[in-house]
Amino acid sequence: MANYLGSLSWGIVPLNSDNSNLATMTWDYRSNYLKSANDQLRYQVIWTKANLNEGVEPSAANYTGGKGDIVNAIFQVETSVDSINWNTIGTIKKSRDIANRKYDNGDPATNHRFTIDISQLVSDQLSYSLCPINKGTWQSNYYGGMNGGLVMQDNVIGTSPVSNYNVSDNGTFRVVRVTATFDIINLEGEITSANYTLSSSPHISAINSVNQFEKDSVYYNKYNVDYLTGYNFLTRCPNWSSSSVTEDFKKPVRIDEQAEWLQFYIRRNYSNEIRGVGLDDRVGATAIKIVTYNSSGIQNTFYLKDFENNLTTEVDNSGFTIPTDVQNQMFTQNISPDYIINSTKVYLPDNARTTTNYPYWNKTTINTITDGTVYYTATLVKIAMWTDTGGGYNEKLISNDYKYIIDRENENIPYGYVRFHWLNSMGGIDSYTAKRDVVEGLTISRDVVERNSGDRTWYQADSQGVSGSEGTLIDGSVYISDTMRGGDIYKGGREVSNVNADRVKSVYTEPLNKSVAKWLEEMLLSPNVWIEQDTDATEKGNLSNPYLRPSTKGYIPVIITNSDAETVNQERGLVRFNIEYTLAHKVQTQRN
Repeated sequence: MANYLGSLSWGIVPLNSDNSNLATMTWDYRSNYLKSANDQLRYQVIWTKANLNEGVEPSAANYTGGKGDIVNAIFQVETSVDSINWNTIGTIKKSRDIANRKYDNGDPATNHRFTIDISQLVSDQLSYSLCPINKGTWQSNYYGGMNGGLVMQDNVIGTSPVSNYNVSDNGTFRVVRVTATFDIINLEGEITSANYTLSSSPHISAINSVNQFEKDSVYYNKYNVDYLTGYNFLTRCPNWSSSSVTEDFKKPVRIDEQAEWLQFYIRRNYSNEIRGVGLDDRVGATAIKIVTYNSSGIQNTFYLKDFENNLTTEVDNSGFTIPTDVQNQMFTQNISPDYIINSTKVYLPDNARTTTNYPYWNKTTINTITDGTVYYTATLVKIAMWTDTGGGYNEKLISNDYKYIIDRENENIPYGYVRFHWLNSMGGIDSYTAKRDVVEGLTISRDVVERNSGDRTWYQADSQGVSGSEGTLIDGSVYISDTMRGGDIYKGGREVSNVNADRVKSVYTEPLNKSVAKWLEEMLLSPNVWIEQDTDATEKGNLSNPYLRPSTKGYIPVIITNSDAETVNQERGLVRFNIEYTLAHKVQTQRN
C-alpha cells in the first residue's frame, strides 16, 4: 500500500512537556493534564520533507517508491471515562494550513501544518452529574450520578435487566485522545490513503469548566490532584485558606442539610515521603478528613470515604491490594451535617490491623457533630499504611482546608428556606441556602380565539303534538344529551384555547461581602440550577428505593430570571442578591 514521503510529528497539542516544538512556547511547557472543554483544544500535525515549505503544493510528480506527498490529515477524536473503552465522537479531514510568511522577506515557513480545534466536539460530550441527595457518593465514576444531556435508557439490577445497552457514561469528565491518518497524491494524481497512523499525542482530561477572560489562567494544576499538596476542590467558594482571600470566610451549612458536595479530579493517587523524607510510600487509603471545632478548639477528628470505593485498585509486587497510581477520574463526596450525623460510614484509620489488604478502616461511633460544634473543616488526605512493627499509618494532606460554620437559625416556617444547587464554573456542583423574604406567584398568559356564538332564537320545547295544544310530555329518557337546541349560549364568542403559566418565585440572600458575592454570581450565570424540594414524587422514590434515593427531597430544575445583579457596592459595603427564578417545569393546563 501507499505511504508518505518525509516524516510526521505532533506540533501544537493541549498537553506536552518535552516536545521540542513546544519546549519554549508556553509557561510550564503546557504540562497541565486537566483542561477546560470550553477553551481551545488544538491539535497540529507537522509534515517535514526536504525543500518543503508552506507555499509548496503537493505534487503527483513527487510520487516515488510507493510514497507520495501528503494532501490531507484525517484526525480521529475519541473520548473515554476509563481509558479502555473509547468512543469516536468525530472525524475531521483537514487540508494544510494557510501559509505563514516571514515578517522581513515574505518567505513561507518550512514544512506543512495541519491544525484543528476539537473543543466544540468535546464540550458537547460534557454536561453535569448530580449525586442523589443524602448519598455519600454516586454509584460509579464512569457512569456518574444523575447525568445531564439526553435521557438515557436505564438498566436495573437482576437477572432480567431492562437493557444492558444505551447507558450514558459520565457527564462530568472525559479522557480525550486524537490520532491521525493521511491522504497522499499518487503518480496518477489520485488521492489515496497512506498506510500509516500517527499515534496519539499524550491523553488529556476535559471537564465542563469555563475560564473568565479578565481574571482566570487557563491552567488547572491546582485542581488536578496528583502527588503534591495544596490542591483545590472544583469550586470557587472562598471558604479555604488563601493569601488572596482576606476574609476568614466559613461557608454556612445547616444541621438539616443533606447535600453538601465536594468534587475533585484525581490524576494520580501516588504519593511520597508520607512517613519521612526519602521514603516512597504505598497509598493504602484516601479519604476526606473532617475536623470539628467547638469554642475550646478541636472537638472530633474522623474520615468520610464513600468515594474511595470508586478508586481503581491493583495488587502490587508484595501482594498488597492498593489503589492504582493513575486514576484519571472525577470523584464526589457528601460532607453535609445531616449526612455526617446520621451516616453509618464514619471511620478512623486502623492502627492495629493484621491484614495487608486495602482498605484499612475502623467504623467509629464518636459524636461527630453536636450542639457544641461551631464549625468544621474538610481536607483530602492520602494515607500510607504498612505492616512492619504491627502496623501503622501516616497521612499527607493533599488539598487545602475548606471551612464550614454551623448555621443553627430556626427555619422560617411556613415559608421555609430555599436550598439552591448549580453547575459551577469549575464543572462541579455548588450549593447555597437563601433564607430571606420568600415570594411566590404565577405569571399567566392566554391564547384567545373567537368563535361563532350559539343561536339564541330557538329553544326546543319539552312537548310534541298538535299546534295549539300542550301535547304529550316527552319521556326524559328520550334525551341523550343535556344540550338544548338554541340554548348553547354557554360557549362561543371569545374563548381561551390555551393557558400558559409559570410558577415564579424569589428569595433574598444574606448580606454578602465581595468575595462571596463574586462566587455566588456563578449561580446567576449557570445554565443548570436546581432547588431542593419535597414532592409526592420524591417521597415515593424514597419509599420505593431508599438506597438510590435516600432522601424524600429531590432536585427540581429552575431557571434563574435575573437580568442584572449588583455584586459590589462601595457605598454600602455588603450587597444582597434577590434571586428570581421560575420552575423549569411549566404549570400544566388543559387545552380547549
